[in-house]
Amino acid sequence: MPRFPLPLDVPVPGASFTDLLKDVGATPRWDLPADAARTISAPEGTTVLALTYDGGVVIAGDRRATEGYLVAHRHIQKVFAADRYSAVAIAGTAGLATEMVRLFQVELEHYEKLEGRRLSLEGKANFLARLVRGQLPMAIQGLVVVPLFAGFDEIESVGRLYSYDVVGGRYEEIEFASTGSGSRLAKSFLRTAYEPGIDEARATDLAVRALVSAAQEDTATGGPDLRRGILPNVFQIDAGGVTQLADETISPLAEAALETIR
Repeated sequence: MPRFPLPLDVPVPGASFTDLLKDVGATPRWDLPADAARTISAPEGTTVLALTYDGGVVIAGDRRATEGYLVAHRHIQKVFAADRYSAVAIAGTAGLATEMVRLFQVELEHYEKLEGRRLSLEGKANFLARLVRGQLPMAIQGLVVVPLFAGFDEIESVGRLYSYDVVGGRYEEIEFASTGSGSRLAKSFLRTAYEPGIDEARATDLAVRALVSAAQEDTATGGPDLRRGILPNVFQIDAGGVTQLADETISPLAEAALETIR
């Protein structure tokens, strides 16, 4: 074990306490071995998507989490309000992703209380990228978190959305974006159905239809279950702020989407 206080010639990293322990020769007990992903079984959140409309953005996700080839949860929430004018959707290791969202929410609230104003939408997107980058060691071990971020830009009065990769790369998407196991299928649907300048009702309908389309081919994406009342989480973000749509609003859209594929 290293002796404290540390000698002057020992480098002290500024990244984290874990890095400090590694530099002085101590192995943190909470570090996962390189092959941990082979032995850890954790629920995975799957398909989430977002698309812009005239005056805002819609962000949505299905409700299924998988664990290997099994359904781990049927009612998981994958879309969360980050603050009054933004929301974040998660795909990947569900537990880590949920904790990341909670930290993101707290950091935005903390900034607002300290500065007396909200962080800009660009600043929020950049901060989330830093949180994703901080999860890179876990991603290398197979525990990946990849979010989507959407919000209303109060300066330019438009909806914006951002996608990310596992190393924290941040990319602004102009029309729509999706991530998770069914993302390619959802994007394929939106690529043929989306039109610039659509209104919020049309954008919401397309979001639900894209999730239903993905669920038809991707077993990890949960389609709407009207009998059990399992419906996608859908949020609208515009000049009025973040609004989570009620099941009573989503149910007829889901029923109509299911009718078209029967």
